[in-house]
Amino acid sequence: MDRGRERNIYFAGAIRGGREDVRLYGELVSHLTGLGRVLTSHVADPRLDAAGDEGISEAAIYSRDMAWLDSADLVIAEVSTPSLGVGYEIAAAEARGKRILCLFRSDAAHTLSAMIAGNPALRIGHYSTLAEAKDHIARFFNEG
Repeated sequence: MDRGRERNIYFAGAIRGGREDVRLYGELVSHLTGLGRVLTSHVADPRLDAAGDEGISEAAIYSRDMAWLDSADLVIAEVSTPSLGVGYEIAAAEARGKRILCLFRSDAAHTLSAMIAGNPALRIGHYSTLAEAKDHIARFFNEG
């Protein structure tokens, strides 16, 4: 990756899986905006509800998001709230050879999926505080 070029970041977080972490997504997206261009900042929009209604068809959402994933340099996925869509995005990113960091909050109500935790292609960042999540992001960026 050309370090002189702004990085395209694909941020993944639950939408239809639940919006409990939308404030956290906002903090993470705000932080990531200082590190590159966040292609999917809408994930942190508190007006986007669990119905996921963005005023466009599901087929259009899929096409748009896959195009963004294709143009992304790396993927940051917050995986504390289980989401079929986020899991799909992670698998699609892996198939495209993208670098992927999965952030999992240690006090989450759910257990991290074995398919995520056991995948050696994924970097997993367990955290308790926003500062710890940002530290995982900094290390991930410094490695690439």
